[in-house]
Amino acid sequence: MAFVGFARVSTSDQDLSAQVIMLRANGCNEIFEGTQSGVSKSNEDKIEDLIKYIRKGDIVLVTKIDRLGRSLKSILKTIERIHEKNATLKSLDGAIDTSNESPFAKATISLLGTFAQLERDLIVARTSEGRKQAMEDGIAFGRPPSLSERDKAAVFKSYNKGKTMQDLALKFNVSRMTISRAIQEYKALSGKEKLK
Repeated sequence: MAFVGFARVSTSDQDLSAQVIMLRANGCNEIFEGTQSGVSKSNEDKIEDLIKYIRKGDIVLVTKIDRLGRSLKSILKTIERIHEKNATLKSLDGAIDTSNESPFAKATISLLGTFAQLERDLIVARTSEGRKQAMEDGIAFGRPPSLSERDKAAVFKSYNKGKTMQDLALKFNVSRMTISRAIQEYKALSGKEKLK
């Protein structure tokens, strides 16, 4: 069994030394140091190194639980991976100790899972609200239409003059299905009889 430390700062200009001193004082000879800011993959790489390093019975020490990642989802994923290696996690501030089988310790992990789900749900809700507002503001999402309204009118007119769907598909560089939909749409709009 060994104590293995993990320290992390949010930006590259922050100092890890206080965390490292605390981890060494608590018996960590090996300490992995991560940095995570915006698009940085440094923290993920160091977590990966940590997971590869730990062995059965090891205890991963962090000064605080949030040192493992920027979101509860990533923290829970790391805890799960630590457990898969038959190791445990302990924070020096006493917030979590996964080697402790007490009901309170188990409840703490369950609460973390609940809050992680809440965090995901809030992100989805905010994204949906933002998308709805953007649509109300006239911002279009997805692929632009293959045919403009003017093209659709031209397709409908040409089709009524005897052009085949294949001819129109080649002319407008779209599929026959797109031509068919355009014709159906214009037939419905103009109140004409549907295609037979």
